[in-house]
Amino acid sequence: EAGASYERISVPGALEIPAAIAMAVDAAKRKPYDGVVALGCVIQGETYHFELVSNESARCVNEVQLACGVPVANAILTTDTDEQAIERMNVKGGEAALVAIEMANLLRDLA
Repeated sequence: EAGASYERISVPGALEIPAAIAMAVDAAKRKPYDGVVALGCVIQGETYHFELVSNESARCVNEVQLACGVPVANAILTTDTDEQAIERMNVKGGEAALVAIEMANLLRDLA
């Protein structure tokens, strides 16, 4: 809706999102990205693994953002069910895209 173009890169899990962002930004030096949206979902299971994956993916997304200098909007959701994930992704994905655009504009203004 904001008129931005995008490229989708798929990964097998939430822990792989930060590495994929770092690889894409590094490879894109020929065609830099103005911003990135990290969109994914961690659905709670019966083990502690849920908290580990959600915490580490969020921490690493932030580290990649700081290291690469490209704004990254984190929309890696944590939900209890698949239904919650689908419902929240429809809203959070759009919100994260707007955040990425706003942060890219801020970066441009500060340069």
